Formats: sequence, structure tokens, C-alpha cells
Amino acid sequence: MARTEINRSGEMEVFALVVEQGGFSAAARVRRMTPSAVSKLVARLEARLGARLVNRSTRAFRLTPEGCAFYERATRILADIEDAERNAGAGEQPVGRIRLNTSASYATHILAPILPEFLERCPGVTLDLVQTDQVVDLLAERTDVAVRAGPLKSSSLVARKLGDSAMAIVAAPSYLARFGEPKTIEDLDSHNRLGFGYVRAVDGWPLKKGGETVVVPVVGRVQASDGEALRRLALGGAGLARLAGFTVREDVAAGRLAPVLAHLDPGDREAFHAIHIGQGGPLPSRIRALLDFLAERGKVS
Repeated sequence: MARTEINRSGEMEVFALVVEQGGFSAAARVRRMTPSAVSKLVARLEARLGARLVNRSTRAFRLTPEGCAFYERATRILADIEDAERNAGAGEQPVGRIRLNTSASYATHILAPILPEFLERCPGVTLDLVQTDQVVDLLAERTDVAVRAGPLKSSSLVARKLGDSAMAIVAAPSYLARFGEPKTIEDLDSHNRLGFGYVRAVDGWPLKKGGETVVVPVVGRVQASDGEALRRLALGGAGLARLAGFTVREDVAAGRLAPVLAHLDPGDREAFHAIHIGQGGPLPSRIRALLDFLAERGKVS
């Protein structure tokens, strides 16, 4: 069959409906088709793709792993098509789903307070929020936008800077009362240093020593996968943590956390960017709306 004769979007729509309705018969009723016609369409789709998408039985309807992956991609493509059509005929009103990947710290301290405003501005947009501090492959994870901290590697990704944040070593007053406040780098040897459970751009704590900056290894009994978990551990008195200033500013002001070794701070700052895959053309209006909003209201300082 020639490529131009295949109605790919129509196949995706029917397949997505089968998944969402939980079976061929239910989808057929909504689509006003016969169950056999729907079943044959999905079978043709599987044959063309060379992969089984659905495990069929008389009692159960289950997607295969390939079917799950295809459904997610298909729904994104259909949303893009709908977005394109609305853009052409309705003044580019943002519509569709956005998959946003960000750290728990940014989501908690920056995004959560402003998210209702974005949703009110863009009532046609739905947001799928995924929280992780680790760098993800945007294409493999089907991510539209990611907010990342640290230096950017040269790649096909397009970045919009959201500011940068000073770093600070902090501890709970209860921890300092039990173990004392470190005054020198050497004093850190007797303290529990809370660290990240994955490799970072700078794998340690930069501190001033003799006019130079040295990186002190993070040696402690607890590691965590995200900065917000480290903050909560520090608040609970588990040890010292070096965190972005915007995440602990209110805690320090309220006396829940206290700065430690501030006189040895080298003054480094952690940059934050909103990144997306370079597409070589206009962005979907929903993606552009989110990027513009983050640049306006989601700044880090």
C-alpha cells in the first residue's frame, strides 16, 4: 500500500478510542462502526507496525508493552494535530497535554505556587508533571519541557534560562545543638553530610581554602535522589545539606534551618533552564505558552 494511502491519524484515533473505552465493542459503539471493523483496523495497524499492540481474549483486554508505548505517542500526536488545527482557526489558543519534567525542589518552591495562574491563563491545557532531579532523555521519556539545574551540555536541546540560585550549607538547630557547629573544613570530618544518590556536575561541596576553592567529598550515612528530600532530612536533624538558596530561604528566615560555614562559601551559583527539543520550526502554542510563563513567573533567584 502506498504511503499516502494510509490514514495514520485515523488509525491512531480508533486505536486510542479502543484503549480508552476498554475494548473493541465499546469503541465501535462510540465510533459507530462494527466491532469487526474496529478489530480489523487494529489488526492492520499491528501488521503494518510489525508489533502486537493488544492481547486479545474473550474475557480480558490488555495492551502489550508496545501497545502502551504506541498509545502514549499516538495521543501526543493527536493532541499536536488538534493543536495545529486550533492554531490555524482559533487565534492560536493553547490546547493539549504538556509533559513537564522537573526537580521536586523546583516543583515545590517555584512551580506549585504559580501553577494555578498558568492553568487559568490556558484552560485548554492539561499538565503531566514528572518530578526527578536526574537528567532525562526528553525524546525517550516523551517529555515536552524539562526544568534542569546545572550547566548545560551542548546538544540539540533549546534552553531558556530561568535564573540562578546561590548555594548554602544548612543544618537544623537541633542537629547543631547535638553535634556542634563546624567552623572549618576539617570540622566536617566529624559531621554527617547529606548527599545526592547520583553523580552531579560537581560531585562534592566547593569551599574556600587558602585563597582557592576545594571540593569536599560528601561523606554521610544518608543519600537521597532529590533536593527536596535532602531538605526534609536536614529539617529533621539528620545532618548537614548543601542546597539551592531558594529552597531553604524561608526555613532560614523562620529559624528552622541555620547557615553553616557561610564564611567559606565560594560564591558559586546554580543555573536553571527550561529546555525542550529543537524542532526546526514553530513550537506548538501550548509549549510556547508554558515556556513564556516560566520565563515570566518561574524565575529562580
